Amino acid sequence: MRRLLLMAVLLSGCTTARKTTGNETTPAVSSLRLLHKYVVPHDQPFDGTTIGGLSGIDYDTARKIYYLICDDRSEKQPARFYTARIPVPGNATDSVQFTSVTYLKARDGNVFPPDKHFAPDPEAMRYNPHTGKLIWSSEGERIISNKGNILNDPGIFEIDSSGRLLDSFPIPEQFHMRVTDNGPRRNGVFEGLGFTANGRYMFVSLEEPRYEDGPKAGLADTTAYIRLIKYDLTTRKPVAQYAYKLDPVAYKPVPDTAFRVNGISDILVLSEQKLLVMERSFSTGVKNNTIKVFIAELQHATNVDNTVSLQTTQNFIPVKKSLLLNFERLNTYVDNVEGMTFGPVLPNGNRSMVFVADNNFDSKEETQFFIFEVE
Repeated sequence: MRRLLLMAVLLSGCTTARKTTGNETTPAVSSLRLLHKYVVPHDQPFDGTTIGGLSGIDYDTARKIYYLICDDRSEKQPARFYTARIPVPGNATDSVQFTSVTYLKARDGNVFPPDKHFAPDPEAMRYNPHTGKLIWSSEGERIISNKGNILNDPGIFEIDSSGRLLDSFPIPEQFHMRVTDNGPRRNGVFEGLGFTANGRYMFVSLEEPRYEDGPKAGLADTTAYIRLIKYDLTTRKPVAQYAYKLDPVAYKPVPDTAFRVNGISDILVLSEQKLLVMERSFSTGVKNNTIKVFIAELQHATNVDNTVSLQTTQNFIPVKKSLLLNFERLNTYVDNVEGMTFGPVLPNGNRSMVFVADNNFDSKEETQFFIFEVE
């Protein structure tokens, strides 16, 4: 595996730092310093599967392994997740080591078939140390066609370490797929999730605005609001929603009419009132993705769970956000980064943070791991 060692880059943030200990899972973050970047070879095989499409990452502090969910919709191999060991801080001979692959199971106990009516679109996964279980999210599917419609609702599922489905979480009515231009957009639904350290709450993020909440992010857009959903893990029910305003798309596509997008690719929960939110902007014809990580503060934000439209109703206070990190300052090629997690404690006592890029199983893209020190 080739590995690129980068010069350390200090990126200033804007919240108060506090000393972390080895047992903390949610240190305060004031800045991040890049330590290493690893690149996994394209289409690397592992145990009968193809490594790629890594859309979410989480670290198990007890077992010292990472969980990596793959967004293969059972097209190459059945929907699955991997475990891996990622060297931190690393040396010249290190590489990412994949250690196991586990197939996600449907309600009937079998792996998901390669059928768009049933196959999920896995995007995020977190390990809950309080229960020993994993929770993952699917964006579902929405295809409206003269040949027939496919409506597969997004979902949030709890599984054991063997991939067996244990339970699911109720989805608010606003997030069910519809034939009409209402509810969530295709490929714009449950892209990120995370828990508070005490295991009481779970937050789930949409990637893009619902139809009722306004247009997709544009080049100069200031109205693209998405929703963050808060669940009570004791009752397993959603208890609040918050409006979060996306940045505009970072660069013009080439040509101007080509595909462009900006949305939330992952979240990391710092507390019940504070999250890290990662926005990922891509424009056709621009090699690098623009990855920004924001500190999002919820304490003064309005609960909008009963608000039908964030576009027609302006009587709410959105989440306050401030920039922590812009990957453009790293001076290296940045691909489709979609997952982030806190990693192990470094020798100096600071926590590490790890990001992973989804290569979309495309030979022109890279499966990348970025390793940072939390300062």
